[in-house]
Parts: sequence; structure tokens; C-alpha cells
Amino acid sequence: MVKRMGAGTLVFENMPKIRGFASVAGKKEAEGPLRALFDKIIYDSRGGAETYEEAESRLQQEAALLAMEKSGLHSADIDYVFAGDLLNQCVGSSFGMKVYGIPFLGQYGACSTMAQALISGAVFTESGAANNALCVTSSHFCAAERQYRFPMEYGEVRTPTAQWTVTGAGACVLSQNEGAAKIKAAAVGKITDMQITDSNNMGAAMAPAAADTIMRFLRDTGADIADFDRVITGDLGLVGSDILHELLSKEGVDVCGRHSDCGLLIFDREAQDVHAGGSGCGCCASVLCSKILPDLQSGRLRNILFIATGALLSATTAQQGKSIPSIAHLVNITV
Repeated sequence: MVKRMGAGTLVFENMPKIRGFASVAGKKEAEGPLRALFDKIIYDSRGGAETYEEAESRLQQEAALLAMEKSGLHSADIDYVFAGDLLNQCVGSSFGMKVYGIPFLGQYGACSTMAQALISGAVFTESGAANNALCVTSSHFCAAERQYRFPMEYGEVRTPTAQWTVTGAGACVLSQNEGAAKIKAAAVGKITDMQITDSNNMGAAMAPAAADTIMRFLRDTGADIADFDRVITGDLGLVGSDILHELLSKEGVDVCGRHSDCGLLIFDREAQDVHAGGSGCGCCASVLCSKILPDLQSGRLRNILFIATGALLSATTAQQGKSIPSIAHLVNITV
């Protein structure tokens, strides 16, 4: 049974299980600190396809297939798939998931999409609407850059606050019955808008959303931040992480020493030219499925907050000079 607590936190009485998970990453991601943890690495930016968009669909296909295989399941065993990406009309997901013939619910929350998919899948699983649900998200550097910024051939100079869109995907199979890690609770984010208009400084735009969701979750549940081994955001990067620490400190919440950000975990900022860190739907998805869930499975972590953040802009609104509304969804994962 799903119970609502406080101003918007969902508590799962039976705690849907994460039965299997998998991550797929690109060449640049494989040059970072998590290189040995990804299930599969695709070194060709087109992945053998004709376009970057088709390559992103293949990232999703590979991650989904591996997650199902590791769960001991086939596509016929999956009741629903919740998938999303950054591309217009989520074509990375619709073209990627059509090969499996699973009932499909597309998701869009920008870089927060993995958490949104997990929340949606958990509600379906907890309610009995699904025995098994597949949650998958992806991003691709080349596809995202030419949609949101400039053609790849332009070779624009990136500002210090800019983040590098991850080429990667992550997939989780949620089940009623099996799995080491469990979804205990979740908080759906509210749209925040601090009137940031610089699309190359999305960490600053997203940090207030993360702070708001974390504080609402703590108030709703009566929990203390010390109850959690790690508070893991994605993808605030360096700039957004610093702002988050400052905002939470003003509320009397200290996450220093307890906070990690997927955008900082996936790349080595000293050795790789990624400026403020990584971003994209595939960033927190691939880090969740390569680093975080294995740490829970092994017992290195026991109780975490996973907060995926998203900048809700489009190429159209950015060109119109509009501000960047943002969102952050929280998932409490435990063992």
C-alpha cells in the first residue's frame, strides 16, 4: 500500500524491490573514475547507427536488456516500462523501447527523469498494477548538444559553469518479490524558478529545487539527515553542489561529508575537460546503476537519499530568453 505523508511524500509499505539493474556508458565516461563499474561500454559515438539519436536509443536497448537478463526475466515478464530522455518528444525512448513490445509510459523530467521513472514504477509495483516494471533513461552528448546549444561542428567555447552531457543509460527492474535494494519512500518535486536564464549554468538553476525537495521530505517524515549514509544528487555538478550546501545550511541541515553528486562522480574534473561536471538523464541513471546500487547490494551503503535534478528548459524557451524552471525528485532506497 502507498501512503501519503505530509505535503507530498509517498511511503511504500511493501517496499518495491530493485531486482536487477544495468549501466551502459560511452567512451569519455569510460575514461573516468567509474570505468570498471559499467556493465557495457560503447566506444563509437554513433554505436553503429546512422545518427546520434538512434545511437541513444541503442543505449537504452542495451541497458534494458542487461537489466532484464540480470533479473532473470524476459521482456514478456515486464508489465510496464517507464522510460525517458532529453530529446524532443522523448524519441530516444520510444524508438529504443519499441523493440521489446512492453506497455510503455514515457517520462520527462529532464535530468530528473530516472528518479521520476523509479517513483512511477514503484507506485505501479506497490499497488499491484505491475509485478515487474522496467525503468530506463538515457542521454547522449552529441544529440543533446545539437538540440539544446549548437551544431557539433560549431566548436563553441564552453563556460566554466557548463556541464558535460553524459553519453550513457541506466535501467532498473522493479519487482514485488525479489531484490536486495528496496524503495522505501519518495518525494515528488515542485517546480522552482529562481530566474536563472543562463543555460550554461544549470547547476545554479537546479540547486534550489534539490534543497526544497530534501527539506520537504525531512519535514514530512520527521527524519534527520544523519539517518542516511549518503545524500546523492544528480546532476548539480560543482557549482550546484556548493549552492545546495549553502541553502541547506541556512535551514540548519549540514550535508557536508555526506553528500555526493553524480555529475562529479562520473568524471575526473582534473583530468577530463568537463568544466563543472557531468549532466544529462544518463548521468545519474548510469551512476545509480554502476556505483550506488552495487554499494547498497554489497552493504557498503544501507540507507540513501537519491535526488535527481532537472532543468525544465527547451531550445525554444532558451532562445526566447526565458528563465529555467527546475525540478528535483527524491527516492529513499534502503536494504
